[in-house]
Amino acid sequence: MGITSLVVKQKEFTTRFRGFDVQEVDYFLEDVSKELDELNQAIKHLQEENHRFNLENQGYRKRENSMKNAMIQSQKVLDQMKENAKKSAEVIIANAEVEAERILNRAHKRLSQLHSDIIELKRQRIQLEMQISAVLETHSKMLEMTKEENKAADETDSTLKFIKQA
Repeated sequence: MGITSLVVKQKEFTTRFRGFDVQEVDYFLEDVSKELDELNQAIKHLQEENHRFNLENQGYRKRENSMKNAMIQSQKVLDQMKENAKKSAEVIIANAEVEAERILNRAHKRLSQLHSDIIELKRQRIQLEMQISAVLETHSKMLEMTKEENKAADETDSTLKFIKQA
């Protein structure tokens, strides 16, 4: 059992001959009792303060854990967003590659068509040149024949003139 101010106040000593001064002992016990009361009040106050600090500490720890969890969740979300962005970029790149391949194939087909068209136009030019050459040759022969006919006609005319004059 602990010593409390009540125990000190109620404590009675036996008196003896030539013992302590009873009044002095009572005053001392009263002072000790007051001091014990003050100390008990201080202890009670410190215990309450300690309890309050423990509650605050628990609150801080809960907030700390909440913040840690929030940070972990944020990191997970950030990692997920990075992963989604990476996948999205890969899809975009793949689509761009497919589109580039399609455009390249169209360009190759167009180039092949243009090459075929050029070859066809060259063939048509050669054919046209041959036709023009044949027409020119025919007209040239016709001119030659006309010249010869004219020359023969002129000679016939000259002969006729000569016959007429004679």
